[in-house]
Amino acid sequence: MGRTVTVSYEGKPCYHIELQEDFSKLPQFLQELGYGANRACIITESNVAPLYLGEIEKLLAPVFSTCISFVFEAGEGSKNTDTVGKVYECLIRHSFDRKDVLVALGGGVVGDLAGFAAATYLRGIDFVQVPTSLLAQTDSSIGGKTGVDFMQYKNMVGAFHMPRLVYMNLSALQTLPRRQFSSGMAELAKHGFIKDPHLLAILEEQSHRMMSQDYSILEEVIGLSCQVKREVVEQDPKEKGERALLNFGHTIGHAIEKLSDFGLCHGECVSLGMAAASYISYLEGNLTLGQVAKVEKVLESYGLPVRLDGFSHSPEEVLAATKLDKKMESGKIKFVLLKSLGEAYLTKNLTDGRILEGIRYLYG
Repeated sequence: MGRTVTVSYEGKPCYHIELQEDFSKLPQFLQELGYGANRACIITESNVAPLYLGEIEKLLAPVFSTCISFVFEAGEGSKNTDTVGKVYECLIRHSFDRKDVLVALGGGVVGDLAGFAAATYLRGIDFVQVPTSLLAQTDSSIGGKTGVDFMQYKNMVGAFHMPRLVYMNLSALQTLPRRQFSSGMAELAKHGFIKDPHLLAILEEQSHRMMSQDYSILEEVIGLSCQVKREVVEQDPKEKGERALLNFGHTIGHAIEKLSDFGLCHGECVSLGMAAASYISYLEGNLTLGQVAKVEKVLESYGLPVRLDGFSHSPEEVLAATKLDKKMESGKIKFVLLKSLGEAYLTKNLTDGRILEGIRYLYG
């Protein structure tokens, strides 16, 4: 069992994504990277720590000269510069230097925050991603984008910093609440919508096996998703062009997420954003209404929303919130649309009126 996807950076192999059925091979892969006399700090959050921190500490203790942990309060509310400052303080108190390593154990919030701390502590130290959520395994742990929120602005402070290893224990997904698993499926489905019709076809046909977490289909589908993400980030590691396609559904999605005060899961908001963007793609003459319905059917089959029921903010407020997104460029929103199912493109030419039509569609 197990699968490896290798990610290159600037034409050279940079790190491996390891898909495994448990944590047992993590020490082996770390030793193969040359770790031994180094110190390690496991960064995790209060929901994940009771599940996996003890096991990871035992596995890493023989590998590193010192192994400590830093646990912060779970939730998007902790993903900020205040928490990063506490990580710095912890590392300084334990005399961490540039040869040491941070291990991000948890979901996307943990990976983003630990990666940013690694990118900025002593101008950059190593870090390893050990993602335990589906959203992190299929998206945020791959590609080296790190960052934290500033005030109410999502991911406004960040850096590109490549991990040394991404180690995925797919069995960890069994401990996820169903809502969180569904949330992760939004990012996975996104890869099918923008780049891979074959992946999309599997998601259409295998929703029952995926939602019941059949291991064999999980490994296949997550592996395909990782390959899509790898292909995009290899071609555009610093998001100057094609990598922006990974933001499909995120412009409107981030606005909804912000206005909900993060009461909606990230993947739920991305799902809503993809439904709106698909409808705008229809208005722009790319998709048929039947194809829009197909997008929504796939999302709904994984327990994801495609309509904003009972949302307390108006479409106009959602539009205004999109203008605060970091994807703005020279006063224009960079928006990802679909040419067809499995092919996306980036445009800066959408009018506010057109975007508003897509947002209003969600209230239907």
